[in-house]
Amino acid sequence: MASRTDGFSPFPEKTNYFGDSMKQWMINFRVSDLDKMAGQLEAAGIVVKVDPTTYPNGRFARIHDPEGNPIELWQPLNAVTVN
Repeated sequence: MASRTDGFSPFPEKTNYFGDSMKQWMINFRVSDLDKMAGQLEAAGIVVKVDPTTYPNGRFARIHDPEGNPIELWQPLNAVTVN
């Protein structure tokens, strides 16, 4: 069984990372297949913005909840994709 670590990472008070200075938090979900998850969400009518860059820690996409809060999807580089 793979080891999992969950964490809480505070950001500076004036960060632009969330895309809106009025937003104060964001949930980040780890996914095993970012492209497959993005396709499922888009098929359900949810707008998904997939970051085209692959970072040293993986790939990312962003969606928003009904109140406009950002939700980040993260596929680690070592994720096992399921077909």
